[in-house]
Amino acid sequence: MSDLAANLERIRGNIAAACARAGREPGEVQLLAVSKGQPPEAVCAAAALGLDLFGENKVQEGKAKRPLCPGRLRWHLIGHLQSNKCRDALLHFDCLQGVDSLSLAQELNRWAEKLSRRMPILLEVNVAGEASKFGFSPERLLADLKEINALVRLELRGLMTLAPWTPEPEKVRPVFRKLRELKKVCEDILGAPLTELSMGMSGDYEVAIEEGATIVRIGTALFGPRQNWKRPASTDGGEV
Repeated sequence: MSDLAANLERIRGNIAAACARAGREPGEVQLLAVSKGQPPEAVCAAAALGLDLFGENKVQEGKAKRPLCPGRLRWHLIGHLQSNKCRDALLHFDCLQGVDSLSLAQELNRWAEKLSRRMPILLEVNVAGEASKFGFSPERLLADLKEINALVRLELRGLMTLAPWTPEPEKVRPVFRKLRELKKVCEDILGAPLTELSMGMSGDYEVAIEEGATIVRIGTALFGPRQNWKRPASTDGGEV
C-alpha cells in the first residue's frame, strides 16, 4: 500500500470514529483534499483512490492545475480571494469557500451576472478574531447576511473558518462550536437551512467533526509535506 493510500485509510477511519462519537454517519462529512503545492500527479493518485473533492488556496494555481487533472473532480477555492481575481475564480472553481466581505460578494455577483454563472459560496468567519486572518467577525456576518443572501447569482451554502493553530486540538473546540452556533443563528435569520460547515484541518479535524463539520480540509495528513509545484510557464515567458 502506498503512503497516500495508507494515509487515506487512516483518515477515513478517524472520520468514522469521530462521527460515531458524535452520533453522526460518516457520509455526512466530506473529505476535501488540500492540493495546494502538490503536483497534478498527486491529485490524480488521490482521485484514483476515490477522492473527488480538492481545494486550492490560490486562483492561479487552481486554474493551471485543473486541466492537468482529468476526471469528474470538484474544485473549491479555500484561500483568500482578491477582488481582481473574481472572474477567474468563477470560471475555474466549483465553490468559493473564502468569501469574507460584503463587497467581495457583490463583486462576485457582478461578474457572475456577466458570465451567466451561478456560484455556491461559503462565508469565512474569523471566529477567534485573529488579526492575521481574513473573515467576517460574527457581528459583521449577521449584519450583512441578508444582503449577501439576496445576491441572485450566489448560492449561500454555509460557513467556513480557520481555527488558530495549536498542538492541542481540544483548545480549538470552542471555535468550532461557535461556528456551529452561528450557523444556527444564520438559519433563523434567513428562515432556511445552511447545509455546510467547513472547519477542521489535518491537526484538528476529528474535533471539528464532533462539533458538526460537514467538510474537513486535509492536506499534509493526506499528501505528506507540501511540495512546491509551480504552474507551467506560458509561451511568452510568464506564468499562465
